[in-house]
Amino acid sequence: MKPKRTILCVDDNEQSLSHRKIMLETRGYRVASFSRGEEALARFKDGGVDLVIADMTMPGLDGSQLIAKVKDLSPHTPAILISSKVCSYSHDSQADVFLTKGMYAPIDLLERVRQLLVRKRGPKRMQPRVQEVPRQIGVA
Repeated sequence: MKPKRTILCVDDNEQSLSHRKIMLETRGYRVASFSRGEEALARFKDGGVDLVIADMTMPGLDGSQLIAKVKDLSPHTPAILISSKVCSYSHDSQADVFLTKGMYAPIDLLERVRQLLVRKRGPKRMQPRVQEVPRQIGVA
């Protein structure tokens, strides 16, 4: 069995956070959920996080600031920024993906997560093919 990927999920809206956590966990991901950016950053610094999903608008350290700090620490860690604002922040953020609340289906989020984790891991290594040695029949 392949190891579970750990996703850091941050949103000050407890209901949204709970829905995302359940959705991701039922797909086999390990989820560390937080309602404040500062707590999430402290957890990220402990290591072992494969992807970050953050809400844009939160008190204190908002999603865009959190992702900037994550990218400073680990530039290759993929990050998804979710906001109720229409794409105005997509160019100001270091997030790999920007999703607008209410404009995407849960399956879209799951597909983006899968794509970002595959990209982080890199392409599968080719297994060397074992060449069969031709057998000679009837040679004495």
